[in-house]
Amino acid sequence: MASEPPSKRAKVTESLKVRSIRLTGDPESRRDDPFWVKRTGARAHLRAAGFKDEDFKKPIFTVVCPYSNALPCNNHFRQLADTVVEEIERLGGKGFICSTPVVSDAETMGSHGMKYSLISRDAIADCVEIMHEAYAADGIIALGGCDKTVPGVLMPLARLNACGLSLYGGTILPGKCDGHERLDACSVMEAIGSFAGGLMDIEELHKIECGALPGSGACGGMFTANTMSSAVEALGMALPGTASAPAVSYENEVTEKKLSQCRTAAAAAFSLLKSGLKARDVLTKKAFENALTVMFALGGSTNGVLHLLALAYEAGVDFRIEEFNAIGEKTPLIANLTPHGKYHMADVDTLGGLPVVMRELLDNGLLHGECMTVSGKTVAENVASAPRIADLKQDVIRPLSDPLAPPGRHIIIMKGNLAPDSAVLKISGKKFDKPFSGPAKVFDGEVAAYDAITAGQLKPGDVMVIRYEGPKGSPGMPEMLSPGAALVGAGLGKTVALVTDGRFSGASHGIMLGHVTPEAITGGPIALVQNGDIITIDVSTKALTLGISDDEMKSRMSAWKPPPDNLVGVLAKYRRCVSSAHTGATTY
Repeated sequence: MASEPPSKRAKVTESLKVRSIRLTGDPESRRDDPFWVKRTGARAHLRAAGFKDEDFKKPIFTVVCPYSNALPCNNHFRQLADTVVEEIERLGGKGFICSTPVVSDAETMGSHGMKYSLISRDAIADCVEIMHEAYAADGIIALGGCDKTVPGVLMPLARLNACGLSLYGGTILPGKCDGHERLDACSVMEAIGSFAGGLMDIEELHKIECGALPGSGACGGMFTANTMSSAVEALGMALPGTASAPAVSYENEVTEKKLSQCRTAAAAAFSLLKSGLKARDVLTKKAFENALTVMFALGGSTNGVLHLLALAYEAGVDFRIEEFNAIGEKTPLIANLTPHGKYHMADVDTLGGLPVVMRELLDNGLLHGECMTVSGKTVAENVASAPRIADLKQDVIRPLSDPLAPPGRHIIIMKGNLAPDSAVLKISGKKFDKPFSGPAKVFDGEVAAYDAITAGQLKPGDVMVIRYEGPKGSPGMPEMLSPGAALVGAGLGKTVALVTDGRFSGASHGIMLGHVTPEAITGGPIALVQNGDIITIDVSTKALTLGISDDEMKSRMSAWKPPPDNLVGVLAKYRRCVSSAHTGATTY
């Protein structure tokens, strides 16, 4: 496509330069204008960074790039960010790259480093706010990949009511090795459990380690990253069709489709500046209901509960955890995706991406089609040309008339005397015909629990309790994928329940109940559970119950003391300021 003449581009973009005048001064003012003179020092430094006279007339965009070469989810982000900046320049703007921390859940799982994962979500949001506000940029294009970066880069847009959009860096392709197909991050964790249980030898484990993840991209199933990329597109804060595309080819080269999405996102950012559409114009209560509906339909991660609550908080939308069940009870599970199914996000992309899913939901009255999106069109307009599931020969996405599971069989918000505020149960289509009740096996921390599983100390019917792993308690609310996957790998996934004030990976499946609030370190009832206590999980009444009397509960509470606090640095700061998982674990 031919570029517009520089003179025409200048006329188009000058009117879009509003906020960034605070940084550069107004290029249309007189040279002796006091504010223009005041900003001379800023312009001198910008010239040293490469600005020319004409650049001071251009709008500035914050290009959020949570890059690190330490993880496959985001190790291609420099190329994506450079492509976005190049397109911004071609269209007559200037792109300022904003780097942020990136913590891989998969790599830090089961280690001290995992404490920093959820912490990084809010640190990323703060980094973006700092850069965007410090340089008074006019718009934002926010790249997201590894699961905390997807909500982390969007939260500041909601917080600041900024003009901009998010773009997903892409999903990883399925892996394979001799004797194994359709591998992913969950396959690796469950293989560890199988090895520990004597069901797999070390050579087979090594083959899976080497073949499960073929290149760049975020974890390939309906785990947290793809859950949140889908939620962000459903919210209307990403362009239609961008949530599902693979990051790279099997040759590990960034796909032309993803690079094209980078260029299209840059053009959309200019359109948003022209229209004046801002984040909170899109992030309405109905938009959050759309996102949650899509999350339930896809069988998304329980982390989506935390992140949607946090995003709603940032957007000033009254969207509470108590509302989740109402949407879950009318939304069937229709996506046959791992960890509960057999396909991956790349398979959804081959069908036409998330618009195919959203059209099925919209046609059946489950979405608000009138919601505005960053494309400048409504949800209904965005999905109007998507194929109908009934016209596709495949079993990746089921029609609502023939779902994988009926409504009410995915994520359920529970309450009871063990979780007076709330807890989050993920059953992903499994039947709970009767309550699950069993004796507690209590562990103060994930490491001791994992060691007990691998040592064969858990037996069918037990309820494993892992506590002091909440937002304040751990701190950082680490994921319990290691013990959860170890249970599945040991053949106990359907017969042992796991209850925790920590959280779960999107790859977790089994009888998993997390986010128990109030958490242990604040004196929540989960701190008072003793070995042998009977815990009951009753899906029919949405109740999580500890089988002791109120008097016994009070007696134990009077004797309880919190563990010593020896934290320093970021962990100490986070413990002081983080809110409950019940409200999204936000930090201000």
